Amino acid sequence: MSVFIAGVVIVVLLGLAFFFVLTVTEAGQLLRGRRAGPAVEPGRDAATQELRLRYARGEISREEYLQRKIDLEEF
Repeated sequence: MSVFIAGVVIVVLLGLAFFFVLTVTEAGQLLRGRRAGPAVEPGRDAATQELRLRYARGEISREEYLQRKIDLEEF
């Protein structure tokens, strides 16, 4: 009987440990913002990133950058 109780205690402790690790991991991810879904669609995000890169490289003017950014947001 005492072996059975020891087994139950071990299973309960392992379950609590798993729950604790899972909770701490999820809380850490939430605090870092990793669980938040993408703010925009992946394709739109890629287009915005490319637009930013072209502006950073000096390929387009500020005015063109702002207009295209507005156009992408309306899409």
